[in-house]
Amino acid sequence: MKRPSVPAVLPALLLCLALSACQREAAGPNGATDASTASTASTPPANDQPAEDVPPATAPAPAATPPATPAASDTLARFDGYGDLRFGMSAEEARKAWGGELKGQAAADSGCYHLTPIWTRNPAEFAFMIENGKFVRVDVGNDKETAPGGGKRGMSADEIRKLYAGRIEEQPHKYVEGGKNLRIGDAAGGAGALVFETDAAGKVTAWRIGVPPQVDYVEGCS
Repeated sequence: MKRPSVPAVLPALLLCLALSACQREAAGPNGATDASTASTASTPPANDQPAEDVPPATAPAPAATPPATPAASDTLARFDGYGDLRFGMSAEEARKAWGGELKGQAAADSGCYHLTPIWTRNPAEFAFMIENGKFVRVDVGNDKETAPGGGKRGMSADEIRKLYAGRIEEQPHKYVEGGKNLRIGDAAGGAGALVFETDAAGKVTAWRIGVPPQVDYVEGCS
């Protein structure tokens, strides 16, 4: 058998040495697998919990409830009128602004008379005063209506004085001994005025709001 010559064997030997070196490099020292090729699927996740016991998380305390806003006064009476009615309107304009039925007929002499809603029993309970064809005043003798500023029938004179402190002009009642008329002008500078009538015990029995001189008529349209 003819032995191969050295030049023919040398390339094969070099190739084997090169392959052996590549396998050792891939395996790493001591046969360890290269970290870049190691599978991470079988590696258990690191424990990221703190070593100490931590109290469970608690929900934040609810924000404090803001105080309720006081309800606005439901009064329709104002120093310049009532609801959609304005002092100075004609009787016909006042009827249209009211939008419902109003009882009452114009005086034959075009003087003073009252218009009243159908639910009233008499003008002393609630009425719109008309004089010379113009809406000039509202008369209130019931407990439901509230005057601008918070005054009502049934309150004491002292309560009225507190509500309208520094604004009241007190006058003796013309017909009730010991009674008073507590007159309050419009703080906004308007012509309107508010008058509370009290009895001898100091209780408000009625009130009215309107423009002078009609708001100061003690007898109303009488």
